[in-house]
Amino acid sequence: MKQFFTELFEYSNHYNQKLFSVFAGNPDKTSQKAVSLFNHLLNAHQIWNNRIDPKQPTFAVWQLHHLQDLEAINTTNYEQTLQILDRFDLSQIISYSTSKGEGFSNRVQDILFHVINHSTYHRGQIATEFKQHGLEPLITDYIFYKR
Repeated sequence: MKQFFTELFEYSNHYNQKLFSVFAGNPDKTSQKAVSLFNHLLNAHQIWNNRIDPKQPTFAVWQLHHLQDLEAINTTNYEQTLQILDRFDLSQIISYSTSKGEGFSNRVQDILFHVINHSTYHRGQIATEFKQHGLEPLITDYIFYKR
């Protein structure tokens, strides 16, 4: 199961890097909404990583970063997730508080799957924004990645 999660995060990292390249290469065509969604996707990944394994100050859910920082944030998120996969049992229960202060507990594997699912959802929204603003949407389907 850990190998499967490693592959899922390799996939997510791959397409996040491609998105960063589109943003960096097309600043005049990328909408503020697409930029905000990409920041949110990265922030949420960092927040969830830190709920499992606190390592750095947590970003705000909708915090905006400088474009040149997004690639490094993505890389840090990816590397921290690989460390989590290496060091934590996937069935381990993690207790955490949401940004609203509500307490919950979930297994590491459920949290990690949520990160993948959440990222995929927002990459789909970004694809819609790209199309509406004259950019070719990336094909980010997992099966295309595995081909």
